[in-house]
Parts: sequence; C-alpha cells; structure tokens
Amino acid sequence: MGPLRRRLAHPLVALLGPDLLGARQGFVALLVSSGGDLLAGVTLGSIQHTLAKLPGLLVLIPAAIGMRGNIFGALGSRLGTAIHTGTFTLTRRRNTVVGQNVLSSLTLTFVVSLALAVLAKSVTVAFNIPSITVLDLVVISMLGGVISSIVVLAITVAVAAGSVRYGWDMDNVAAPLVTAAGDMVTLPSLYAATFFVGVRVLTPILGFLTAGLTLVAIAGVIRSGLPLLRRIVIESLPILLIAGTIDIIAGITIEKRLDAFVSLPALLVLVPPFLEDTGALGGILAARLSSKLHLGLIDPTPRPQRAAWQDFRLVVVFAVPVFTLVALSSDLVSVVLGLPSPGPVRMIGVSLLGGMLATGACLIITYYGAIAAYRLGLDPDNHGIPMVTSSMDLIGALALVFAILILRVG
Repeated sequence: MGPLRRRLAHPLVALLGPDLLGARQGFVALLVSSGGDLLAGVTLGSIQHTLAKLPGLLVLIPAAIGMRGNIFGALGSRLGTAIHTGTFTLTRRRNTVVGQNVLSSLTLTFVVSLALAVLAKSVTVAFNIPSITVLDLVVISMLGGVISSIVVLAITVAVAAGSVRYGWDMDNVAAPLVTAAGDMVTLPSLYAATFFVGVRVLTPILGFLTAGLTLVAIAGVIRSGLPLLRRIVIESLPILLIAGTIDIIAGITIEKRLDAFVSLPALLVLVPPFLEDTGALGGILAARLSSKLHLGLIDPTPRPQRAAWQDFRLVVVFAVPVFTLVALSSDLVSVVLGLPSPGPVRMIGVSLLGGMLATGACLIITYYGAIAAYRLGLDPDNHGIPMVTSSMDLIGALALVFAILILRVG
C-alpha cells in the first residue's frame, strides 16, 4: 500500500476498525437489502385497501416478515459459524451440518407460522381490535410462510456457498441479504394467500391441512435421531415464539396508527425497509459478536471489550447513511407511483430520528443478549438473531411512530 492510500486508510481504520473489507461488504449488503425492501414497502403501500378489508392482517404482517428474518437470519448465522470453524460442506445429505440446519429451518417455519396465526388472533381479542377469523389467519400465515420460506431458504444456502467460494464474510452479508429477501418474498406471498380466505369450503380445509402438516413435521424431528436438528428446534422454538409475540405487538403499534399510514401511504412504503434495516443492523452485530464469542476473540463480560466497541462503531456509522437513503428512496418511489408523501425532508427526519433511537437500543440489546446466551450455555447463533430482529421490530415500530408524532407527520 502506497503512502497516500495509507493516509486515507488510517482514519477509516480508526473509525471502523481493522476489518475495512468486512465493513464494505456489510454496507453494500445493507444498501442491496434496503433497495430490495422498497419492493416490500411498495407492496404494503399498494394493498392499503386489503388491510382495511381484512382487519387484523396488519397485526400479523410484521410477525410473519420477522419470522422469516428470525429463522433464516439465524440459519445464516449458524452457517457463518460453520464456515469460520471449517465444518461447512454443501451436500444434500440430511445428517450433515448443512442438512440438519435446513431441516430445522423448515420445521420451525411450519410450527411458528401456525403459532403466529393463533397469537395474532389472541392478541387482537385481548386488545379489542377487530380481526378476521383464526382460520383465515392460519391460512394466510401458513401458505404465505411456507411459500416464502422455500425461496428464502434457497437464497440463504446460496449466500453461504457464495461466501465460501468468493471469500465473503457471512457475518457481514447474511443478515441484511436474508432478511431483505424475506421481506420481499413474504409480503407478496401473504397477499397471494389472502385470496384463499373467506371461501366457505376451501378455507377450513387448508387451515386444518396445514395444521396437520405441522404435527407431522414435529413428529419427524422427534423420530429423526439427528442431535443437531433436535437441538436447533428445541433451542430455537421458545425464543422464536417470544420473538413472534414481540413482533405481533409491533404490528399492533402500527395498526393503532393505521389512519396516519393510510392517509400518507409513503409512510407505509417506509415501514418494511425501515424495520428491516433496524433488524439487519442488529443482525450484523449479533452475528459478528457470536463468531467472536465462539472464537474466543471477546469474553462475555458486562463491560464490552475493545473488539466489541469496534463493532458498535461500525453499526452506528452504517445507520446514518442507510436511514437517510431509505427515506429518500421511499419518498421517490412514492412520488413516482403517485402515492401521497409528506415530502423528502420530513421523511428523512422521521427515518433518521426513529433510526438513531432504534440503533442505540440495538447496541444494548444485541450485546447483552449475546453474552447472556453464551453464559447460559446456549448457542448465540440460535438466540441472537431472533431476539435482536424481533426486539428491533418492536423498538423500530415504536421509534417510527414516536418520530411521526414528534415531527407531526400524518
């Protein structure tokens, strides 16, 4: 490296840490994921009439989207650790590390999709929110969940294979790319599934059939004799159910402000990329901390060590341009599509204020969640991503609504 390049690199190393390549990979992945999530935002902004026609659906949407990020973000984190530790081998055999990870992700998709539908209905009843029937929610959640999960699973495994082949750091690229893929695929899948609800004979058949398949999947795990498969499912299921409950509460937060979002659909366009980016930032941090804990580069101490602080700075530096660009792109897309918007300045204000509030909470939740899981003898890869992304969905939703109220938008 020449003298000029060294002088230019020095302040970047001081700000981002020594892993400049990893920082670049992470930032590019965040930009790609944000662009992809605009498609999800456009979908959400364009189905405002469906949201009004099917009350309670907006309660389910953040949880359904979050579930994809939780399950497959955790899968990406586990595959990243397998790559770092030299145990990753791409094969179709079910008894391998990759095979058992794939089977566990599909099983969790069935179980959590069914649970989310029941939870969404229960919460709407508890909060006295009008809602469609539980069978309608089961059909939407299960059909939308399974269709989107197959696509996101293929993308996650492809990203892992690409990481091995091209030397990417899976910890930097998996969380944003996988969660963005989940957002892009899940919303259209859920919307497609809404056409199967309210049909007198078909809806009950689909509801009971998908519930039966969930029981078959659980029985298959119990009888499989594959220890890693059983461990992932047993460890992941409780945290995923907690995460799903948190995401449903996030959905209620947005549902309660539905009038403001419907009056300015650009805010609906902003919701998916904004929530995805808060979760992706937390996912990057969780994956990096998990790998460092496994490799012994940091200790699970109450006071973060220097290597952890480098990751904190990286996330904060990512946050400012990401939330700015998300606001600008959401406003631009809304203008092009003829959707009412509060304007670029107010969109940037909402996104930056909400985003920085959420990022501050992200650092605390992600770090202490990772060290708590490690100290309890649990795998941070199984718990870090779901806990962080679901928590950030709720905190992100609260921060976004708070920013809208403070800036008097909508």
